[in-house]
Amino acid sequence: MAGQPEGAPRAARPVPAARGAERGGDTACKMVRWLSAKLGPTVTSRFIARNLLRLLTSCYVGPTRQQFVPSSDENGPLSTGNIYQKRPVLGDQVSKPVLACLVHVAYLYGEPVLTYQYLPYISYLVAPGGGSGGGRLNSRKEAGLLAAVTLTQKIVVCLSDTTLMDILPKISQEVLLPVLGFLTSLAVGFPSGAQARIVLCVKTISLIALICLRIGQEMVQQHLSDTVRNFFGAFSLLQELQDQGLTVESLSSCEVPVMEVPLSDGKLLALDPAVLMELQKVFNPEMAYITYIPFSCLLGDVIRTVVPNYLLVEKLASLYLENVNPKSLQAVSLEQAPSTAGSDQDTRGTEPLPSHHEDSHSGTFGSVLVGNRIQVPVDTQREGLGLLRLGAGTDGFIPSSSSEENALKHDLPRSTHMLCGNWLAYWQYEIGVNQHDPRFHFHQIKLQSFSGHSGAIKCVAPLGSEDFFLSGSKDKTVRLWPLYNYGDGTSEVPPRFTYSEHKKSVFYVSQLEASQHVVSCDGTVHIWDQFTGKLLRTFDELDNKVPITAVTTMPPPYHSISVASADSVLRFIDHRKPGLQHEFRLASGVSAGLIRCLAVSPSGRSVMAGFSSGFIVLLDTRTGLIMRGWPAHEGDILQIKAAEGNVLISSSSDHSLTVWKELEQKPLHHYKSASEPIHAFDLYGNEVVTGTVANKIGVYSMLESSALPISTTKLSSENFRGTLTSLAVLPTKCHLLLGSDNGVIRLLA
Repeated sequence: MAGQPEGAPRAARPVPAARGAERGGDTACKMVRWLSAKLGPTVTSRFIARNLLRLLTSCYVGPTRQQFVPSSDENGPLSTGNIYQKRPVLGDQVSKPVLACLVHVAYLYGEPVLTYQYLPYISYLVAPGGGSGGGRLNSRKEAGLLAAVTLTQKIVVCLSDTTLMDILPKISQEVLLPVLGFLTSLAVGFPSGAQARIVLCVKTISLIALICLRIGQEMVQQHLSDTVRNFFGAFSLLQELQDQGLTVESLSSCEVPVMEVPLSDGKLLALDPAVLMELQKVFNPEMAYITYIPFSCLLGDVIRTVVPNYLLVEKLASLYLENVNPKSLQAVSLEQAPSTAGSDQDTRGTEPLPSHHEDSHSGTFGSVLVGNRIQVPVDTQREGLGLLRLGAGTDGFIPSSSSEENALKHDLPRSTHMLCGNWLAYWQYEIGVNQHDPRFHFHQIKLQSFSGHSGAIKCVAPLGSEDFFLSGSKDKTVRLWPLYNYGDGTSEVPPRFTYSEHKKSVFYVSQLEASQHVVSCDGTVHIWDQFTGKLLRTFDELDNKVPITAVTTMPPPYHSISVASADSVLRFIDHRKPGLQHEFRLASGVSAGLIRCLAVSPSGRSVMAGFSSGFIVLLDTRTGLIMRGWPAHEGDILQIKAAEGNVLISSSSDHSLTVWKELEQKPLHHYKSASEPIHAFDLYGNEVVTGTVANKIGVYSMLESSALPISTTKLSSENFRGTLTSLAVLPTKCHLLLGSDNGVIRLLA
C-alpha cells in the first residue's frame, strides 16, 4: 500500500454488516438455549417461549418480509421442487433463529410444549375476529397467519405418529380451516394485497401436503376432506363469478365498496371488488397447476371423492401448462391421438390424474417410509398419463433428494428434562396463569427429592441463578444439589458435590456472591470454592470459650462476612485479607443474651442482630454506630431477614412474626401464629412464606393489615415426611425447598 511504512500493521478488514448480524443472531440463539435449560420448564415457557412466539409474528410484518427470496435456478415465484417446502420468503430467513430456539425448547421438555403451548397460541393467531376490522386485516394479523402456518409445519414434523393422529382434528378445525377462511374470503382484504395471499396460499398447501404425506391416503379422506375441499373449492367460486362477468377488467373500474352477487345455489354473496381482484391473482391456472398435480399423486383415486370440482381444476392446470410450454404439449397430443381416437370424447385426453398404482407407502403409519418422496412408477408415467403428467415429471414435482429426507418427520430426542408426571401437571397449570400475578401460590405438588444427608437438615440456600442449592446438615457435611427438572416427581436426585471438612453440625451455609465462594459454619467459618471444593480459609473465634453463634454474608460488591459470637461482638472478615476488618460490640451494658441470627440489608448499609432475649440491634456498617436497639419480641428471635425499603422481618418463639421499618418505633405488621412458633421463613416479593414444626406452610402479605395469613397448607405425609426444619423460596421459579429432620430435602410447588 502506498505511503504505508514497511512492517506496519495492516488495517483490519471491515466485517460485512450481514455477517456481523448473523454472528450476533447466533450468539443470541446460544444464550436463549442456555437460559432455556438453566431456568427450567415453567420459567422458560412463561417468559422465553411466549416472547419467542410473539417475535415470530414480527418476522413476517410488512410487504418486504413477504417477498420470495430470489433464486437463480427457478423461473417463477411459484416454481417448486418440493410440494411441502416452497420457495422461502424473506420472513422465513429472518425467523430461522426464532424457530430454532422454539424447537430447542421442545427438544428439552418434550412434545407437551408443542401441543399445550405452541398449538393453542397458533389457534389464537388464526382465530377469526381479531385483527380484522373494516373488511381488511391489519398487518399484525396478516403476519400472524404466516407465522402460524410456518410454526405448524415445524410442529407436524416433530410430532410422533400417535400424537399427530390425536391432535389432527384440532389442527384441522383450529388451524387449517380458519386459515383457509381468511385465504379464500371475498370480504377480507390483506394489507400487502395479492402477494401476502400468494405466500399464505403456498405455505398452507405445503402444510396440508406435509400432513398428507405423514398420515397416508385413508387418513386424509377421514380427517382432511373438508380442508382439501375448501381449498380447491375457491377455484369453482371464482370461476362462477368470472362467468358472471366479474373479471379484472370490469372490477378495475368498479367504485362500489361492497357488492352482492347471486350464486348458482340461490345464495347472495357479499364481496369486495378489490378483494376479488386479489383472489383472482392468487387462485389462477398457475396455482391450480402447482397444487393439484402433487395432490393427485398423493391421493390417487381419493382426490375425486375429496375434490368434487376436480375437472375444473384439471382444466385450469392444463390451461397453464399450455401457455407455458405449448410446443411440448402439441407433441404429446399427437402421440396420444391414436389411443384416444376410438374412445368417447371425454376428459381423458387431458386428464392430469396419475395412474393409480402409486406407492402406497406415502404415509409414516405402519409402513416403511421411502424418503419423503411421492413415488410414481416410471411405467405409469409413460402410459397415457396425459398432458399434465408429463409436465409434472419434467418440472420436478416428485422430490427424491436425500438431503430432504429428514424434512418429513424428525422425532424429538429423549431428553432427561422431558416433562412427565407431576412436572407435566404443574407446568400445564403454570403456563395458564397470569405471569404478572404477584402472589405466591402453593399447590403442594412434589417435584423432586434430594437424599444423601444422614442427619437433620439445618439450613438450605439456593444459589442466585436457582439452578443449584446448598444444604448444611447435622451430619457435618455441606452438599451441592442440581435444581434441573428430572423424572415425574418421584425421582430422588443425588448431590453433585459433598464438602466434608467440618467437625461439627453445620448450622449456616450461603454463597458469597461477589466472589462466588461458599461460606459455611459449624462454629468455625469455612470459605471454600464451590466448583473444586478447595478450602480457601477458616476463621475460628479467638477465644474458644466464646463460640460463633451466627453468620451472614454481605451482598455484592462487598466481599465481607459478618460473624457474631456469644459475647455479643460482631466482627467483619474478608477472606482475601488476613485478620479482622472491623469489630463492634452490640450489647454492652444490656442483658440481651446470645446473638441468635444476623441479617444484612440488600444495600449492605446496615446489619441487624437478633438476640435470645427478643432484642434487635441495628448497626450502620458505614459508620460502625448502633442506629437503634429495641425489645422486639418476648421470646427468642428465631430468624430475621431484611428486605428492600429499609424493612426487616423477625420471628420469635413467642409465636409472633413482625414486620419493622428500620427507624420507626411501631411495627408495620404484627402476625400471630395460633399453635406453634414460626421457626423458618423466606421472602417472596411483598409476601412472607413461613414454615412451622407442625409442617404447616403459611403465606402472609406485607401489604395487608390482616393478622391472618393469606393461605395455610398442612403438608401431607405423601409429599413430605418427617419434621420441617428449614425452608427456602426460589423466587423466579415459585418453588419451595423444604428440609426435614430425616435428612431429605424436597422441592414442592
